Amino acid sequence: MTLPPTTAPLAPPSRRPIRELPDELISQIAAGEVVERPASVVRELVDNALDAGATRIAVRLIAGGVRSIVIEDDGQGIAAAELPLALRRHATSKIGSLHDLEQVMTMGFRGEALAAIGSIAELSITSRTMDAAHAQRIDGRTGELQPAARAVGTTVEVRELFFSTPARRKFLKSDATELAHCLEAVRRHALARPEVGFEVWHEGRLVEQWRPGDAQQRLRDVLGEAFARDSREVALQLGPLSVHGRAGLPETARARADLQYVYVNGRHVRDRLLAHGVRAAYEDVLHGSRQPSYVLFLEIAPERVDVNVHPTKTEVRFRDSREVHQAVRRAVEAALAPSRTCTAPAEAGTAAETPPPAPMATSEPAPAPAPRAEPALANTPRPVPAWRAPAPVQGRLLLEQAARLHARELPAPWRPAAPAPAPAPAPAKEAATATAPVSSPVPDRVAAPAPAPAPEPADGDWPLGRALAQLGGIYVLAENRHGLIVVDMHAAHERIVYERLKRAVAETHGDGEAQALASQPLLIPVTFAATPAEVAAAETHAETLQQLGLDVAPLSPGVLAVRAVPAALQGADAAALARSVLADLAEHEGSTLVQRARDELLATMACHGAVRASRRLTVEEMNALLRDMERTERADLCNHGRPTWRQVTLRELDTLFLRGR
Repeated sequence: MTLPPTTAPLAPPSRRPIRELPDELISQIAAGEVVERPASVVRELVDNALDAGATRIAVRLIAGGVRSIVIEDDGQGIAAAELPLALRRHATSKIGSLHDLEQVMTMGFRGEALAAIGSIAELSITSRTMDAAHAQRIDGRTGELQPAARAVGTTVEVRELFFSTPARRKFLKSDATELAHCLEAVRRHALARPEVGFEVWHEGRLVEQWRPGDAQQRLRDVLGEAFARDSREVALQLGPLSVHGRAGLPETARARADLQYVYVNGRHVRDRLLAHGVRAAYEDVLHGSRQPSYVLFLEIAPERVDVNVHPTKTEVRFRDSREVHQAVRRAVEAALAPSRTCTAPAEAGTAAETPPPAPMATSEPAPAPAPRAEPALANTPRPVPAWRAPAPVQGRLLLEQAARLHARELPAPWRPAAPAPAPAPAPAKEAATATAPVSSPVPDRVAAPAPAPAPEPADGDWPLGRALAQLGGIYVLAENRHGLIVVDMHAAHERIVYERLKRAVAETHGDGEAQALASQPLLIPVTFAATPAEVAAAETHAETLQQLGLDVAPLSPGVLAVRAVPAALQGADAAALARSVLADLAEHEGSTLVQRARDELLATMACHGAVRASRRLTVEEMNALLRDMERTERADLCNHGRPTWRQVTLRELDTLFLRGR
């Protein structure tokens, strides 16, 4: 047996005196935070050009920006006497006091970008103001000023990036990759400033060009016609807070999160809170792990947001994060709520070549209900929580609740508006047909649309057409003026029942921010050992917990007691539920965990209550289903993000059968 060699004891480190760092080393340390790659330099210099009031910005790159970056603008320029000062650390014209820092409206404000860039690259600035006879050029290394020729504006040249820190240069990628990052940096600015023209040149070749124009045209130029066509306008105004932009349709979601842009007061940010709110709005319309596409602009009073959070200025902090989260979620939800069944059926088809028709009137137009204000924040998709109740208990709860909710529903929206006498008992044959093959005691109204004749509209047509037949016991075939409509009857009816259940629960319990969810007191409080962070979250967010239907109170410095849980989740694990909600509150200052769990219960209820495959429907029932789809929010997709209907146009059918050739 051999013993491991003995290691000699480490010598104590020698004491180093505290000394002040030289200015160049300080700038190089700052450059490590500000300058990650050539795209970082492009972003900082374009920020300065926009702050100078430029209307045209040209970006010229060599070797992806590693060898050379030249930014030209036609802004106000820099006075000759201020050029040496512009290269010093923390020298800026954009703020001068704490009051200015709290109300930053410019893209830059730190005053360290030029100094940091000059410490790791060869930097020169050529600038001319309106009242100057000629331009002046300053060398970043020597500080020498000399006359130069150029129009009013500024040219910043950055050559041999990271020449003084070769170790950093080894971490850069290929020229093509660095060029792609630079293009993305300019693209983000171009989306926010449509009135400014942008040019990107690489190796003497024009790569991208965006001419000045309006916001809609700039959106098409930057993101393409497909995004402009397959997206909805977002617009919400809440006092000093406004949210506007475009949100992509769930059907066009992508595998990668590469078309997601969020701006706060014109500044592109990557904020988890805002991304969280957008994802929550897409929660029950996205399929699997697909990623939505969106461009959102958030306008907020500058004193209500802190932009001085990160050296790269890509992160912000809001004074009232819950208010901002709710605004973003409500704005996107409202944009996605209207179903395309009432506007342009051809848009949902497969590559429809005909332009979308004008909206058609229905016999009983029903306005879409306003989006519900959620009590707290939502989370991105997670594994099924451990606090979920066992399936048998949930099944009994769901079916009973479905029966109670649908017993109170108004008459079906496809019924005639005129008052009718009390209906006579249905014949035995129709009653047997209207009964769904569900073993639980669910009313017929939950199982399938009631067989009632659909009223004839004034124009003799409906958006989803007139039912023709049923295919394979799964699909409903209908005819409209555009061609053939194919409907997945189970998926469509599942969405209808789900939205009805959500409205009924909202009317019963109230989902407003000032109203609390119904709670169920526990006969014996559930206690669990809590961390100091969980105890602090329970004390800080006690009011929010009450709104969520939870009563969590500390018993000791390390123990929390759950005294009440939401009534809809009375069979859940109280301790696990409280832990999950407290974790959300600690991270996001809000939680929609309870809301999400409740919606999952309602979704399961809707699935059980929806008409089943192989169920034979009458023509009246099929027409009733189509009319109900036209009046239901988000009827284009089921609760799991699958499409509920498709349009096959006459032109596509003609192509299949070679008509006209």
